Amino acid sequence: MNATQRKALTVLRLARDRKTSFVRLTFAIPADIVTGTVSVVGDFNDWTPGTHVLRRRSNGTYSAAVTVSPGSTLRFRYLGENGHWFDDPDADYVDPQGSVVQVQV
Repeated sequence: MNATQRKALTVLRLARDRKTSFVRLTFAIPADIVTGTVSVVGDFNDWTPGTHVLRRRSNGTYSAAVTVSPGSTLRFRYLGENGHWFDDPDADYVDPQGSVVQVQV
């Protein structure tokens, strides 16, 4: 998968939990571009592969979600088959250390 394909196909969604002050951040990739296992790793899971594996959804995506505090700044990357790391072009920005999203709702 090249950078142009990822740009068109990755999705980050934020939703505030009405019962708590936390925010649910969902990472999603369309199923037709996923080959094998993909997980999202970042500072929210101590960069541990396999903690947040993207699962197939009925809407045609693979996704995983994390719950974080509003105002958080999160750094993350996706880890695919054979140790293939890739960034999310839908992040607020991408630098040499990965994708960054600032949780503002």
